[in-house]
Amino acid sequence: MSEIIRVEHLKYVYNPGMPDETTALDDVSFRVEEGDFVGIIGSTGSGKSTLISHFNGLNRPTSGRILIDGKDMWEQGADLRAFRFQVGLVMQYPEYQLFEETCAKDIAYGPRNMGLDEAEIDRRVKEAAAFVGLSDELLQKSPFELSGGQKRRVAIAGVMAMHPRVLVLDEPAAGLDPEGRDTILSQIRDYHEKTGITVLLVSHSMEDIAKYANRVLVMSHAKLAMYDTVEKVFGHAQELLELGLSVPQVTQIFLKLRQMGLDIPTDVYTMPYAVKTIQKALAARQAKGVQ
Repeated sequence: MSEIIRVEHLKYVYNPGMPDETTALDDVSFRVEEGDFVGIIGSTGSGKSTLISHFNGLNRPTSGRILIDGKDMWEQGADLRAFRFQVGLVMQYPEYQLFEETCAKDIAYGPRNMGLDEAEIDRRVKEAAAFVGLSDELLQKSPFELSGGQKRRVAIAGVMAMHPRVLVLDEPAAGLDPEGRDTILSQIRDYHEKTGITVLLVSHSMEDIAKYANRVLVMSHAKLAMYDTVEKVFGHAQELLELGLSVPQVTQIFLKLRQMGLDIPTDVYTMPYAVKTIQKALAARQAKGVQ
């Protein structure tokens, strides 16, 4: 796989030189391969949202740099607008940014700004709507007639319709009921699998990260604390707890079993993996003649 994002010694300071000067990102470096699904976690104030706002140029690094497909968006002569079409950013509660008279027009807003012809815009609107499960009937309605979950899907479809190479989402399921949450996240996963797009997902839910991501990036106090596969990061469950983060409930159970003296791994982060691990442990005990 080729590299799509490279972050080199990124530092970002809010209000430099002022009494309330705050370092939000401090010497952060990592790489993202094209096609990865990266979960970004960290406690409040760890730097997650500040980090992702750099990927399409909403924030400019105080020092260090970010390369998208090998190019620095802040080098002299760079076309920042073109970078913003490559990296689609869905902020928290994106439905508050809906403003057109119909959902179809809202989804078409980005592609139209790209200068595409009407036939291509129409094709992209229908394609993006299908990805997020919006019917033709809903497309003709005002976004303000829709439920919270439907509005969220319209906003996400508007970014998908620009065909970005990277889709960055900041808590896309925030405030939704469990069914709405599962619907949105499953649709994002299906979109990732069908298109091969790179996805960066910020979430406070460890269960969601464990279920959907293949790599996890952990922020803590403006610094990068961990960045590895899901298995390896959740294998450090105790360290995550010490950083003030929760871990999936199933991981907590296995940590407790380990503390009770059972010889059992703690890098368990999903229910199917938990079942396999328990079956393997039981088989090993039976092989040794232990009841």
